[in-house]
Formats: sequence, C-alpha cells, structure tokens
Amino acid sequence: MLPDVRSARAMLDELLLARVEYRRIHFCAKEGTLLPDMPEANAFQKTDLVHGAEVGILIGAVSGLIAASLFLLFPLNSIEARLLGFLVSILMGAILGSWISGLNASAIPNASLAPFRERIERGQVLMIVDVPFHRVEEFENMIEKRHPEVDFGGVDPHIPIIS
Repeated sequence: MLPDVRSARAMLDELLLARVEYRRIHFCAKEGTLLPDMPEANAFQKTDLVHGAEVGILIGAVSGLIAASLFLLFPLNSIEARLLGFLVSILMGAILGSWISGLNASAIPNASLAPFRERIERGQVLMIVDVPFHRVEEFENMIEKRHPEVDFGGVDPHIPIIS
C-alpha cells in the first residue's frame, strides 16, 4: 500500500528503472485518482473471474460427466461413437461451466483485495507487481530502502507469470 498517487507514481518510475516490465505493474486506487500513464489493475486482479472460471470448469466437467453417462446407456452402433459422445459431453460441460461461472464471477470483487478496500477508499493506492517468486525479497528490500512509507500486503506465489 502506498500513501497516495504521487508516491505510487514515484514507485512506478523506480520499478521501471529496476527493469520490471510496465505490463507487470498494476495499481488499484479510488475511481478517477490514478494518473493516465499509470497502469490500472485489470479484471483478473479486481474480480474473482479466475476463481469463478476454475470452479466452473470443475462443476461443468462433472455435469458433463453425468450427461455423458447417457451415452453409455443407449445402444449406439459402435463403442467409438459412445466414447466420442462421452468425451465431447465432458469437454462441452467444462467449457460451458467455465464460461458461465466466469461471467458471474467477473461481477464479484476479488476477495483477496478485501483487506485493502477501506484504505483505497481513503485515498491510498494498492500496487500489484508480478515478479518471479525468487526475486520478491530483492524487490521488497529495494522498495523498503527507498520508500519507508510503503506497507507490504503480502505475496501470492501461486499465480503463474506467463510471458
């Protein structure tokens, strides 16, 4: 957490100088307070879209499996036709479940940001930086030396960094 937009803008410059890619830095602030050149957190970070899609895949695949069991009951001409129907039902269930659940979850605020919401409404800025897990401590030390006003909110190591 950064105390204000000015401090957040300074952090952006320092992270860019430390060779963190612009697309890996995101800020979450009160609506309309970020400067135009500051990258705002996207829907993946602000909402439960990813979690909803994951749950939807699981529920959809199970629903597809139940629907696919009907292919085993009906006497089709060949085992290949039954197997194909079985697999297509599971796949379509997973895709449909992921899509529907993801759409619903995109309207739900990200639960991991809940501890920061009150401070964001008071004008503070949440900075989210995607760096390799083995470099987190390096960046925390750099930030702490230059900006003692920064309050670290934690690390979420299970999110893969995709280039």
